[in-house]
Amino acid sequence: MTEYFSYKKAMEYMGIKSKTTFGKYLINGLPTIQVGNSKRISKSDIDKFMAQHRVVVTQDK
Repeated sequence: MTEYFSYKKAMEYMGIKSKTTFGKYLINGLPTIQVGNSKRISKSDIDKFMAQHRVVVTQDK
């Protein structure tokens, strides 16, 4: 598997189908790499971003 994804491949990796939803991830700080008009997202950056936004919900009884 490649380390750098296009936006489309990043969405597939993350299980996101909506461009609007993916845009929210970008707005909330998902790191991107841009060289000229080419935009890529690192697999390790996706994994780190998702881990940083993990929420554990507990239920009080």
